[in-house]
Amino acid sequence: MCVSISIPIIDYEASDPPALRTATHRSLEAQGIKGGSAAYQFISIRSITAKAKATIDDAVKQNDLVVFMKGTPDEPMCGFSRAVVQILQMHGVDEIAGVDCLQDPEIREGIKEYTDWPTIPQVYVKGEFIGGCDVMVQMHQSGELHELLVKEGVLKPEAETEQESEKKE
Repeated sequence: MCVSISIPIIDYEASDPPALRTATHRSLEAQGIKGGSAAYQFISIRSITAKAKATIDDAVKQNDLVVFMKGTPDEPMCGFSRAVVQILQMHGVDEIAGVDCLQDPEIREGIKEYTDWPTIPQVYVKGEFIGGCDVMVQMHQSGELHELLVKEGVLKPEAETEQESEKKE
């Protein structure tokens, strides 16, 4: 049985998950859902701290391309992060800004809340969330990634060959 309930938005500081959880439980009880019920017990509160949000915002805004990953572009610490770096390098991206999510638990959890995307790595181009490893692989295979990187100025358009230049003259 699936039941949908409405919980009003509660304005609590994101850095205070216990207060948010308590307020959510009160809201559930006001709607007739008693403590001890499955819905009441399985409430999960995810929150991003103001510090983590500011750090993520800065990284996304200050870099044309940034990867939130496990490890660094020079030393990825998981296969998915390594795959994303390799794909970007195959397209000629020389400088990859990386944020090592393993170094800060707030960033590691906060980035998932920031985009509502459950996995790491996460790639941003010109401030826009592109996706994770699976999306990068699909975009690489379809040619969309190269088009995006050129369109957004992360890569320069490929130089014309001499034959193409001669045909135009």
